[in-house]
Amino acid sequence: MGADQEVQIPAGAVTLSGILGLPAEATGVVAFAHGSGSGRFSPRNNTVAGVLQQAGFATLLVDLLTEDEAQDRQRVFDIGLLAERLRTCTDWLEEHPDTQALPAGYFGASTGAGAALVAAAQIGPAIRAVVSRGGRPDLAGDVLARVQAPTLLIVGGADTPVIALNEQALAQLQVAKQLVIIPGATHLFEEPGTLEQVAELARDWFVRHLLASSMQQADGELRQELDRVSRNC
Repeated sequence: MGADQEVQIPAGAVTLSGILGLPAEATGVVAFAHGSGSGRFSPRNNTVAGVLQQAGFATLLVDLLTEDEAQDRQRVFDIGLLAERLRTCTDWLEEHPDTQALPAGYFGASTGAGAALVAAAQIGPAIRAVVSRGGRPDLAGDVLARVQAPTLLIVGGADTPVIALNEQALAQLQVAKQLVIIPGATHLFEEPGTLEQVAELARDWFVRHLLASSMQQADGELRQELDRVSRNC
């Protein structure tokens, strides 16, 4: 794997701090939206990011709020603001020389899952896949019906209230979707082996949907080019 880079991303009047992980010959990039009280140094999300990097995905773990903003509970649960910041980070990835050509996906945890789904709906087809870990996709509200990215919802079997919220959100999604409940896991997936299951599920989802859509697009572009060449022969 390549080395992690500390990055600074301008977002209006503030600057967001992040960690960009770049494996050799990355085939896609996944931006992380953390939950309340968490950030780019989250051990759980860094564990997932490591598994994704081993599979060839670049990762961006970024604090969507500054340290001062994170002390304001209204901002912590401002899904619109978090989604706006995530879109800004996506624009940054599209301009960064190491990630601009890579298909993109989102990994959201807790409240970050709601923000990831809102941002995905707003951006449209450019976001190829979304994964939620112990998330609050219900916080995306009516926007869920407009999400175009295949979405995987992962919830702990002992996280009963969040299971119900994810089931409600799943019913509203109109795309390829799946809800996976990991037996015995609580909200933070602290039980032995449960976080590893999350990472493997996320990896497989991104390989299946993020990379597959990229290859389909490449095949389509190749066919168009071959058609153009044949017409000019």
